[in-house]
Amino acid sequence: MNLNHSALDIENQISSCRLCPRQCKVDRRTQTGYCASPAGIFAARAALHHWEEPCISGFAGSGTVFFSGCTLRCVFCQNYEISQEHFGKSLSCEELAKVFLNLQDQGAHNINLVTATQYLPWILPALKIAKPDLKIPVVYNCGGYERPETILALKPYVDIWLPDFKYFDSALARRCSGAPDYFEQAAAAISQMIDQTGTPVFHTELAPDGKETLLMDRGVIIRHLVLPGHKDDSIALLNWIAAHFPKDRFFISLMSQYTPYRHLDDCPELNRRITSYEYEKVVDTALALGLDHGFMQKKSSAREEYTPPFDLEGL
Repeated sequence: MNLNHSALDIENQISSCRLCPRQCKVDRRTQTGYCASPAGIFAARAALHHWEEPCISGFAGSGTVFFSGCTLRCVFCQNYEISQEHFGKSLSCEELAKVFLNLQDQGAHNINLVTATQYLPWILPALKIAKPDLKIPVVYNCGGYERPETILALKPYVDIWLPDFKYFDSALARRCSGAPDYFEQAAAAISQMIDQTGTPVFHTELAPDGKETLLMDRGVIIRHLVLPGHKDDSIALLNWIAAHFPKDRFFISLMSQYTPYRHLDDCPELNRRITSYEYEKVVDTALALGLDHGFMQKKSSAREEYTPPFDLEGL
């Protein structure tokens, strides 16, 4: 997919916010848009996280910063306490830069920004402050619903892209995330990520037990969460990915961890976990399509304890 975009002036988005595809154009100093996020930085946790893909978490953990609010607000979100209830703490740019460096001092393999788009005008200065002393990669962990222009603007700061690619069907995206344009936007944004990073780059480190651990330095890992009752949408999405993205330029991560946290009247099929049959059919499709560079999860991953506590640790 050949795209031509101009980088967005991220730090000039405060008075008319167009950071995400919704392009609410609100003045963030006095209003909130769809993400319901105020001006400044709000985060809920900054700690070593061991439940990302193996090449991200490694043996020491990923230095993960969970930001409050979200541009998608999916009805099934496991992190609803921060994505929709906006639990979090206000931080200055200087304080966030110190958080990044503290995580590096703790031995983090990378700095992992989770759901950061709504705060980029303030996160970018924090990255600029920390960059001279930051010796580990920066991971951008997002829902995939991004503008390519925003992705391009982050090129000097982000080494690893960890986007979701949630839906193929626009009706499903509308019902679950209020974003009928999700597929088109995510496809363009992820294509931009792949163009920017090129072929994935890794290195090995020895863990304390002497085992070699493969760690990602640069690249794209596309995550897809298989939803109950929607394996056919997952299969359609995998077919599109195989046909349109160069297979040697990204890894795929197929997740089975869907966990219902509340009863959904409008989406009754989501009131259960996925079955082994559903997940295995999706995995089998990926392998048959040649999408064999990546990760899969054990069925035991669908547990509440895989969601970290949002207790302001590290902030």
